[in-house]
Amino acid sequence: MIVDEDKLIMTKTNKKILDGKKISILGMARSGIAAAQLLQKMGANVFVSDNAREEQLGSPILNLKSFGIEYEAGRHSDRVLDADIIVISPGVSSNASIIKEAEKLDLKIVSEIEAASWFCKSPIIAVTGTNGKTTTTTLIGKMLNDAKIKHIVGGNIGNAFSGFVHELDESSIAVLEVSSFQLDFIETFHPRISIILNITPDHLDRYDNNFEKYIASKCRIFENQTKEDYLVYNFDDEQTCEQVRRFAGLHVHTLPFGIDRKFDEGAFVEGGNLVTSVGGKRNEIIEIDDIKIRGIHNLYNAIAAVLASQLMGVSSDSLEITLKTFKGVEHRLELVREINGVKFINDSKATNVESVWYALQAYKEPLIVLIGGRDKGNDYSKLFDLVKKNVKAIVAIGETAEKVYQEFSPMKKVIKALSMEEAVRKAADLAVSGDIVLLSPACASFDWFQNYEHRGQVFKEIVRVL
Repeated sequence: MIVDEDKLIMTKTNKKILDGKKISILGMARSGIAAAQLLQKMGANVFVSDNAREEQLGSPILNLKSFGIEYEAGRHSDRVLDADIIVISPGVSSNASIIKEAEKLDLKIVSEIEAASWFCKSPIIAVTGTNGKTTTTTLIGKMLNDAKIKHIVGGNIGNAFSGFVHELDESSIAVLEVSSFQLDFIETFHPRISIILNITPDHLDRYDNNFEKYIASKCRIFENQTKEDYLVYNFDDEQTCEQVRRFAGLHVHTLPFGIDRKFDEGAFVEGGNLVTSVGGKRNEIIEIDDIKIRGIHNLYNAIAAVLASQLMGVSSDSLEITLKTFKGVEHRLELVREINGVKFINDSKATNVESVWYALQAYKEPLIVLIGGRDKGNDYSKLFDLVKKNVKAIVAIGETAEKVYQEFSPMKKVIKALSMEEAVRKAADLAVSGDIVLLSPACASFDWFQNYEHRGQVFKEIVRVL
């Protein structure tokens, strides 16, 4: 395979291609540390930079020291720009000043998943979408595991791609959750199967408040695919369907999925059954009422996972067993505890309005919902009809508590809380037997918490001691 030095297209066999190359890595979270270790092993001279102070970073610093990798903390100095390649972690904004400087110098900038993919020998299943990525990716992993097919799950969840790519071979499968931030800086990243679950406004603060830029980022997932590859996409999601029609159909094998429409090739619901039709073969997989994870959003996630897993050789019988037993993922409509007939549900992963919209549809019981955090320019109007219909009260939390109060108080009882503990206790006081207390914030967590996982863990800890 020929290597173009201008584009530095990486091969999967030539491990010496990075020998002597100077690589700067931005970010010391798990992706940055994993990339540093991988690229150093592959012969590069690695330098890692993070804006956070050294005392804030802890174990990442120890990891770098143990591998003899040079680093800086508390700034991004000009040392970063003395590089052949810059590898960017997803937590580093593409609008960061150091990235702008690198672009002016015409330096090569790639994401961590791009760099890891240079050394990947296995086929890749890559899952993206505004909502449902984690559930779908995890479910595909469970389907492959139950079918005893060798695989590893990671990417935007669990382990960074760079951290396990060396464990993969031609007989295994890499199942990756992929965010728009990771797709922003790909060049040759090439999934065997890509999945787009949906595209709705999110993270617009990272895309100059331009939805079109966010859409374009999501659609990069299929830009390097060919007719030998598959794009599994949600036909019922208007934005996704439009993009696939415009850009994907001519160069990749597309497989749509939906609920109300039958496809010659794809997956759909018919007569209460989840049905696939691929390669001229029709399979009834399961009655949808037997799927353990609930909600229409999870039905879409399940259909997408079935298509991808079936393409990788999982049988219909095995898929049915998995769908009847898979309980979902942590922090996504997760039952924490039931106290005196009141259920407490952790949906901390609902970091945008669309996720909350799905959550409010998933339950018939009266809801007391904790909403708020760091606002991302949310338009709450999409929730109004469901709030009027399904919600008993709202507890407004975080930096955006006042905005939440102003938006919803004309239609429902809204109270404010100054901490998660206060919010949970106020919600519990409002609830009676048969109600549900639901943490579904519609916002980022960075006002009070490190991330949505931290927010969910704190919620669960408080609920467990009520």
